Amino acid sequence: MPSKPPLTLYLAAPRGFCAGVDRAIKIVEMALEKWGAPVYVRHEIVHNRFVVDGLRDKGAVFVEELDECPDDRPVIFSAHGVPKAIPAAAEGRQMVYVDATCPLVSKVHIEAQRHSEAGLQMIMIGHAGHPETIGTMGQLPEGEVLLVETPDDVAQVEVRDPTQLAYVTQTTLSVDDTADIVAALKARFPGIVGPHKEDICYATTNRQEAVKAIAPKCDAMLVVGAPNSSNSRRLVEVGARAGCDYAQLVQRAADIDWRSLEGITSIGVTAGASAPEVLINEVIDALKARFDVTTELVETAVEHVEFKVPRVLRATA
Repeated sequence: MPSKPPLTLYLAAPRGFCAGVDRAIKIVEMALEKWGAPVYVRHEIVHNRFVVDGLRDKGAVFVEELDECPDDRPVIFSAHGVPKAIPAAAEGRQMVYVDATCPLVSKVHIEAQRHSEAGLQMIMIGHAGHPETIGTMGQLPEGEVLLVETPDDVAQVEVRDPTQLAYVTQTTLSVDDTADIVAALKARFPGIVGPHKEDICYATTNRQEAVKAIAPKCDAMLVVGAPNSSNSRRLVEVGARAGCDYAQLVQRAADIDWRSLEGITSIGVTAGASAPEVLINEVIDALKARFDVTTELVETAVEHVEFKVPRVLRATA
């Protein structure tokens, strides 16, 4: 047997599941325990096919819209949040529903509502079409929230009154990109009101910081995550920008493009906030099968955040 080439594996920490994702998955599992199958879930509970398939096997039924759900079965709203009209429609049909919106996303919803009540028009920094953006913009009437994705958008945005503005952001954006957009907003609208603390969530920030710490040491980087996961895609971009020449998003070990990793001597591995540890280990095992791996943990923060599940699931039936 020829000897395997040596490889230093820099394992980023924190990586993978965050408290909001943990809570959302727990909500579906507890709902199945409490009410039995099927339990309906509007939109993917979190952006990870492996997680969604696992819950589907236990009896969760994933749908895109509320009208695909029967009146007599519980429905759960995804961690990304939903427009106000959705819970209202569920109440109108007297459905049992559980909101699995991440508390940090709910905080942004409350912020938007508070600014609107103070007479301010909202500008949201986010990605068009992302469920979280749709949910946040849907907290207020049409036209009350304007979306910008880039500093160029800031120059084009048409506001009602430049002196009566506030901004919020999607929680899963690139910290650096968002800073550029905020700077553009403040330059054009000096009086714009921002959040007390950045809306980008602790988990997104921490995972990006860990990637910045390992990127300069790596010939390549693998980010375990789904293509529709905003925070996972940002990790790929952050890695490339922080000095790693090649960063690849993979859902599972089977997706790794091995040809692009030929000749490397160091690799970074991290995962988006909705990727379970089992998939990270699968990728590490695949690397160990091909290389003589030395692992180095690079930890930039320790997370102790935990969110309670809604009371309806904690109460005994």
